Amino acid sequence: MRLNTLKPAPGSRRPRLRVGRGASAGQGKTCGRGTKGQRARKGGYHKVGFEGGQMPLQRRMPKVGFRSALKTSRAEVRLHELAKVAGEVIDLEALKKAGVVPPAAERAKVVLSGELKRAVTLKGIAATKGARAAIEAAGGKVEAAVETTETGKKAETGKKAEKAEKAGD
Repeated sequence: MRLNTLKPAPGSRRPRLRVGRGASAGQGKTCGRGTKGQRARKGGYHKVGFEGGQMPLQRRMPKVGFRSALKTSRAEVRLHELAKVAGEVIDLEALKKAGVVPPAAERAKVVLSGELKRAVTLKGIAATKGARAAIEAAGGKVEAAVETTETGKKAETGKKAEKAEKAGD
């Protein structure tokens, strides 16, 4: 078969509908558009979801949910997933290499879910109270992830800290 003889399969391409060619042609007078109204007019179409000026459905329905932008940079690690990580010292890079946290994660936190059978040292990773207790019970330890004050907020440095100190005096 030659390239210049290629053509579509019979019946796969219907001929163009020739409207406005008389009643005998099947699409005469109104040309299949019905009578009057916006859709019968030339250029008489509108955007998807438009309801003739009535408040559209997507605007009548309430907004639902919330998608946090921080979610992509945070990761939660279950206690039993620490077994997948090779080595004694576990940091964020080790978790990423083992595929426990996504590559975009900037912070991770270990939560109490499952059990830990070997001693590990968490370095730069936060842990809940229950997870910390379980890690220490297994003979491991948790090194501080982020310096926090007694109120639970990050310690302030620089001009903000000086301002807060003056306000406290």
